[in-house]
Amino acid sequence: MADRSTYFVGVDVGGTFTDLVIVCSQTGEVRNVKTLTTPTEPVRGVMNAVREALALVGATGTQLDRVVHATTLPTNLVLERKGAKVGFVTTLGFGDMFRISKQKPIGSNRYDLSYRRPEPLVARGMVAEICERMDHLGHVITPLDVADAEARIAALAAKGPEAVAICLMHGYANPDHEQRVAEIARRHMPDAYVCISSDIWPEYQEYERASTAVLSAYIGPTFSGYVNELERALRDLGYARPLQIMQSSGGVMTAAAAARKAAYMIESGPAAGIMASAELGRACGFDNLISFDMGGTTAKAGVVQNGQPRITNDFRVGGKASAGGRDAGEPIKVPVIDLAEVGAGGGSIAWVDRGGFLQLGPESASSEPGPACYGFGGTEMTVTDANLLLGYLDPDYFLGGTMRIHPDRSRAAADRLAAKLGIDATGVARGIHMLANTNMASAIRIVTLQRGIDPREYVLTASGGAGPLHVVGVAEHFGIPTVIIPPSPGVRSAFGLLVADMAYDQIAMAADVSAGDFAALDAQFAQLEAEGRAQLRRDGFEEGIVVERAVSIRFESQVLDLTIPIPDGPVDAAVIAAAEASFRELYAATAGLRPTDRCTLVHCKVRVVAHVRKPEQAVHAPRPGDAAQAVKRRRPAYFTAAGGFVDTPVYDRARLAPGDAFAGPAIVEEPESTTICPPGYVVEVDRHLNLVIERNGLEERASIGENLVTCL
Repeated sequence: MADRSTYFVGVDVGGTFTDLVIVCSQTGEVRNVKTLTTPTEPVRGVMNAVREALALVGATGTQLDRVVHATTLPTNLVLERKGAKVGFVTTLGFGDMFRISKQKPIGSNRYDLSYRRPEPLVARGMVAEICERMDHLGHVITPLDVADAEARIAALAAKGPEAVAICLMHGYANPDHEQRVAEIARRHMPDAYVCISSDIWPEYQEYERASTAVLSAYIGPTFSGYVNELERALRDLGYARPLQIMQSSGGVMTAAAAARKAAYMIESGPAAGIMASAELGRACGFDNLISFDMGGTTAKAGVVQNGQPRITNDFRVGGKASAGGRDAGEPIKVPVIDLAEVGAGGGSIAWVDRGGFLQLGPESASSEPGPACYGFGGTEMTVTDANLLLGYLDPDYFLGGTMRIHPDRSRAAADRLAAKLGIDATGVARGIHMLANTNMASAIRIVTLQRGIDPREYVLTASGGAGPLHVVGVAEHFGIPTVIIPPSPGVRSAFGLLVADMAYDQIAMAADVSAGDFAALDAQFAQLEAEGRAQLRRDGFEEGIVVERAVSIRFESQVLDLTIPIPDGPVDAAVIAAAEASFRELYAATAGLRPTDRCTLVHCKVRVVAHVRKPEQAVHAPRPGDAAQAVKRRRPAYFTAAGGFVDTPVYDRARLAPGDAFAGPAIVEEPESTTICPPGYVVEVDRHLNLVIERNGLEERASIGENLVTCL
């Protein structure tokens, strides 16, 4: 690389590993760094990775042109209940909304006799109810009693909240009272992190809106302090541009904007992985993909449909699985890529329940103390230990040989479980591997079958350090015919950060168009667009801005609404009629029903996007030769289809070329990840150096695989 080249850096901090990709903006050359996460000092871990990457390419911080970041910090604060002490200000009579809650958060726990609902993020004594009231149109019913608000907020301030969330009834329709209350709160608590629901996401449904505001306040102080510290550290290194943070919706915003809207970053890491899958599909000619990402702590699944990730505004954080509209957790009403997340990562701990059955997760060994084989003090059997005992991992080539792992420690952990189960250590390892596959299949089921999508019509992509070890087994659950594993899958989410554009989402309650007057709705769209453009201008983007518009629609008799894109130009009766027709089709595909009720326009939505320069996926010419030249060794590995351990060739992925093909059983190794190809499958290398895995080889390729011709 040239001495004064400039570089793009994407860095994704997971629960176990910190992944970094550095790309030369002149040559497109890509280098990767993977280090253990430092949970007690997250900034130190990120900067260690950045310095290692700069040393790898012989550059300095002044040569960094763009740094994009994703982190599990917001999610972990919620999961571990380590967020700020939050005060909550709401309308008189609504202070107990979090204790009343809803039935939905109980989810599948309704049959668990030992279940106890988690305590709300806001303690009962940290609530201030003030005298005021608006109606759903934003008309004042009861004026704000300023003296009452002053007294109650002063009393709240005396209890020492670190953050304050403000959500007043129908504040989405008229934010005046919320804004005035925020001024009072900032005056009484100048050091507190203050957020108001109408700033974060002005949408009806007070419980979900309040929960979103509280979540933002709960994670805001720690998250804003973290990104500010990280930005200072990068500046000290010589990086002069704003740090950019991945949003849960797949767009990117500046660190300064992210610090004000922490709730938007709750699933930034998984979003980056799905953006990487969308880019992979674009390069290879696939519009419909399922993204599967398995790291050290969790596994995530999402869908790319017609080239775009599916977005939801119905998401839960902190339950058994974060998945749109499913199971326990805190509701959040901001745009989030529709994904499902389960506690089944490489560090997930196996255990035996009271009934004598093997279980897996959701507890994880994380990076400290880590799986038993790490030798860092962990003694519990994990998925990584199981894969090591099954012969899938090379103890001398973990992380490319930079970290040795210990099979004897894995076997000792397996023996303890084996004694409880009455089987041998290999049986334990095999059971754990199969349990992991089943748990991860449940995540894919949520984002496909439960959304009216047939997974057999999609291509499955695998990323994360552990994803390629399990992806074929997961694909078998659904009969998915084609699996694609990109180069360096272990750091793929970090690459996804660099293909995401700057984006800001705006929303407003839609004006009433029942009388056929669309001028007010047009004015709303214009206002939302102007606000988004103004934010991008503050970020330094003037040209190349794209505006995406949508409306959300529901049936009059229901609460559920769905988002429907609409074209540019004036909004008229024909545009709304077309949107309603699309809504009915989407509703039928999602719910399996076709109600004849009238439709109601709920929201108008605008996403303002500034396209950024992205690294291109390199194209490689086919190289004459035989894949056998890439075999670097052989070792015993366990395959159920082969009846046990079989002598298996191990391929060096760096020596594979476009056009190479070989049959399973096979193992493909690279520094950040290992791919398993069972018997009965064929691996091919396409022109982007992706591994394309299909059952029965090219002769019986499913129709969905025909697009592979353009990639080979």
